[in-house]
Amino acid sequence: MDDHVDLIQEAKRNWDARGWGASTAMAAATSITRAHQIILARVNEALAPHGLTFSRYEALVLISFTRRGSLPMGKIGERLQVHPTSVTNAIDRLEAAGYVRRLAHPTDRRTTLAEITEAGRATVELATKDLEVIRYGLDAVDSETTVGIVDLLTELRHSAGDF
Repeated sequence: MDDHVDLIQEAKRNWDARGWGASTAMAAATSITRAHQIILARVNEALAPHGLTFSRYEALVLISFTRRGSLPMGKIGERLQVHPTSVTNAIDRLEAAGYVRRLAHPTDRRTTLAEITEAGRATVELATKDLEVIRYGLDAVDSETTVGIVDLLTELRHSAGDF
């Protein structure tokens, strides 16, 4: 395969040749999806030496931001907007790595807390420094463009009722 062919632009040309509508929107959506895959791969590569994936990093960071250093499992899912099974899997892995521990909620027996450990706090700091170096996978994009991306995607998220 020729490394210089933009497959998304090629798909757009095919869309246009068939007379299919919204070819530019298709190219934009496909570009966003592909960019997500590229960014996630780069971020996960930077996090791998810490035994983390982006989803585990997000959970660990979220817990680290709390005043008590712990959060109910259900709240983690709500805040990260992921299914409870995904939270359980992430916390299982973080617990196996020694980054969090599960605790019974002091007043609600039905609730389990995930609490960050000192090793977890240290890992968040180190992993975040590594992500800063690659600008969270966006180091090929200048700061002004990055602001534009945030603004554009905020508009899209807002219109979808994301917040």
